[in-house]
Amino acid sequence: MERPIAIVLSPSRDAMSGVSTHLNLMVASQLSRDFALIHFQVGSEGRRETPLARLWRLLAGPLLLALRILASDADVVHINTSLNRRAWWRDLGHLLAAKACGARVVYQVHGGALPQRFARLARVPEALLRRVLELPDAVVVLASCEFSAYRSFLPGQNVLAVPNAIDVRPFRPELRPRRQAGDPLRLVSIGRLAPEKGLAEALEGLAMARRRGVEATLAIAGSGPLEAELRRQAARLGLGDAVRFVGPVFDAAKAALLQSADALVLPSHFEGLPYALLEGMAAGLPVITTRVGAIPDVVEHGVHGFFVAIRSPRGICRAIERLARDRALVAVMGLAGRRRVLQRHSLDRLADEFAQLYRSVCARPAAPAGA
Repeated sequence: MERPIAIVLSPSRDAMSGVSTHLNLMVASQLSRDFALIHFQVGSEGRRETPLARLWRLLAGPLLLALRILASDADVVHINTSLNRRAWWRDLGHLLAAKACGARVVYQVHGGALPQRFARLARVPEALLRRVLELPDAVVVLASCEFSAYRSFLPGQNVLAVPNAIDVRPFRPELRPRRQAGDPLRLVSIGRLAPEKGLAEALEGLAMARRRGVEATLAIAGSGPLEAELRRQAARLGLGDAVRFVGPVFDAAKAALLQSADALVLPSHFEGLPYALLEGMAAGLPVITTRVGAIPDVVEHGVHGFFVAIRSPRGICRAIERLARDRALVAVMGLAGRRRVLQRHSLDRLADEFAQLYRSVCARPAAPAGA
């Protein structure tokens, strides 16, 4: 019996993107044995394109998706998006194309503003936003706060909370080198080098901690538009010997980098549920992070790490100092974090929930976009 077909929208599978990681994990899971997963690339990550090529991609994307749906006779179209201006307008065309082709649509939101706030920020009438978000057969969010907000905004819609998950097998905290008394606290950050990730504040906080006599270093993995400015900032702050820019890391290199660290720094301004957080916790690292997106659903302050205020170098400094002064606390928090990921964020759980969701939407008659 042939497997049902699901077309999944994401950036390049090689891009350092949370959504790309999401797709790669889905392909590696049991879900790909129950459904034939076809990748349809969207977004700018992983592309080198001129402004004209980008305009053509945005205009032609919905038509190309429609042709892919019709050619493959796809049962489900899984749109991975975010509630920000660029992603919403881009994926509106993809959503309308999928519905016009009669496909069932799973619309997964990876962070961004909550719908009521997005309507104001993007100057989109609430009635239009509500009508668009009622078109998919299911809306999937990551965080409990998002679930409540979307259920309130879309009382008749099928809204589900499906937190991200990871394959924990590559992350082996027991292989971490034994630290000696007086060793510096090794911090690590993994992700896109963009302003919203809070890395400028992380560098400021690290510089403050070192001025207070704390021995700490930071390895920054990733690439993005802020890289050159972050390098200049590190030099201005006198962090040349304390900060390493290691570039994008994947698979075994990522696991090795986390295994070499003592704590993860993720002071984002906004998030969905970052894979870097789950991977760092699976590797046994306490986290220094912010109360944004689904992070509070995963991290408990003082148990798995420390929450700091958004854009607070001083808060980051205090958290670094606390971990550097108490290595026993580092070990206890790291163990608690790994236990949390093992219990709640396994890949088998994710595959099972999406398989059930795909089957449930396939069982319903599809409605066209104009219905």
